[in-house]
Amino acid sequence: MKLSTDRILTTHTGSLPRPKPLIDLVLRKDRGDAVDDKEFEAETAQAVESIVAQQTASGVDIVSDGEMSKPSYTTYIRHRVDGIAPDPRASEKGRDIMVGRDLLAHPDFAGRRSNFSAMPFPGCVGPLRYKDRSALEHDLAHLKAAAAKSKPADVFMTAPSPGILTRFIINLHYPNEDKYVEALAEVMKVEFKAIVDAGFVLQIDCPDLGSCRNNQYRDLSDDEFRKIAARNIEALNAATEGLPPEKMRLHICWGNYEGPHSFDLPLLKIIDLAFKARPQAISIEAANPRHDHEWEDLKTIKIPDDKVLIPGVIDSTTNFIEHPKLVAQRIGRYVDLVGRERVIAGVDCGFGTAVRTDPIVVDSIVWAKLKALSEGAEIASKRLWS
Repeated sequence: MKLSTDRILTTHTGSLPRPKPLIDLVLRKDRGDAVDDKEFEAETAQAVESIVAQQTASGVDIVSDGEMSKPSYTTYIRHRVDGIAPDPRASEKGRDIMVGRDLLAHPDFAGRRSNFSAMPFPGCVGPLRYKDRSALEHDLAHLKAAAAKSKPADVFMTAPSPGILTRFIINLHYPNEDKYVEALAEVMKVEFKAIVDAGFVLQIDCPDLGSCRNNQYRDLSDDEFRKIAARNIEALNAATEGLPPEKMRLHICWGNYEGPHSFDLPLLKIIDLAFKARPQAISIEAANPRHDHEWEDLKTIKIPDDKVLIPGVIDSTTNFIEHPKLVAQRIGRYVDLVGRERVIAGVDCGFGTAVRTDPIVVDSIVWAKLKALSEGAEIASKRLWS
């Protein structure tokens, strides 16, 4: 991956606003409605070309396809992997494990949020096997073509970790979660390797290291959760065996929603395990008000010399547009920790982690935020390379 050798590079977390015509097609396809494949791919290709161009125009250096073709950053794999199907048992359990401790502690706030009834929550109902690479190959081709036109500094593509898939695709087949995670790691090898082989940086989305403590594993202790996190990292490392660490980055998230977050696991309780993951770069939330202070906590530990930090210096859950000077200040905190070459300025989470017709952050503000990210990185770079 490109590093900040002569200026602070900018990136984001993967998902971006989709155009309205594509939203309709993605939702119809996800419901199982008849959708013309040629129309879908043509609309997706056009959306990817446009979204890559918009990123570069906004000053983003390391771009993605915005996850244009995917109904969400996780559940899309049900269309690519055998053994996954809709099941009412999965829906019931899925809605339950999405309820976080902070929502239970603040029922008056929880009432404002949906009960996740619209989410599909498919189930794993049989042995997992990657059945069809066509959608994956289309995604890779669309991004490669768009990057060739816009010529960004670098390009990444996202894929979910085995651990986070246990939350969104409910196990109804394997005898225990350990066996299920092993099976998920085996099928995700296909996407991980294909993304790297295509010449892109692979971003592995791992909210299972952060937000899952608050909801999926809310009844466990922190120590019990750390054992699960360690298992998930072991599975992730097995799934990425043979792939160059410098072609991968890992994203940790505490849940991409505007809410209390008062039970979020502190970064220091998970970062030591995250550093054991094979990817070179670690993307963390650093603008979320429950985690904005944690740069100070990182001063108390040894950060491995081979790791790169991608702090989120832009929030992804509110329509505030950060001032570029604030962005520069946030970047400076992490530069003080590991040096300018090992910091890439990022965003806390995605702006379109699941397709919705009523986005929390409206499209025009997404692009204004990314512009502020670029301007803040420019301010920081002038200070650091003056």
